Amino acid sequence: MATPKKSTPKRGAAAKKSGSRSAKAGLIFPVGRIGTLLRKGQYAARVSASSAVYAAAVLEYLTAELLELSASTLAAGAKKGQKARRITPRTITVAVRSDADLGALLKDVTISRGGVLATSSKALAGKKGKKATATPSA
Repeated sequence: MATPKKSTPKRGAAAKKSGSRSAKAGLIFPVGRIGTLLRKGQYAARVSASSAVYAAAVLEYLTAELLELSASTLAAGAKKGQKARRITPRTITVAVRSDADLGALLKDVTISRGGVLATSSKALAGKKGKKATATPSA
């Protein structure tokens, strides 16, 4: 029985990588789905293939940044004695509002079930220099 010949790949086929566009770009977010949404959304008459890769990379970076900030906020709360193990909308709101860059990006965004940050007004705080004295009774 003769040994079968090894098929040699053609020059063009050897240069192409197989797999999804997300894997080729080294991303987790789906490049194909984002490209479809860009085309169907009619944001422009023509959408290039690289625009989906770029949009997926930006979305993945922002998501990773948001999760990292939320996890650090959760860890800081655990040091203060709070017993939280899940990232909740409240944790995300506190993380976003405490960060300067994400806070500026998401300043007009309302996160559902996120609440608001507790702040105290300087006008309501009163003056620190004077002590309250009791009025003498007659």
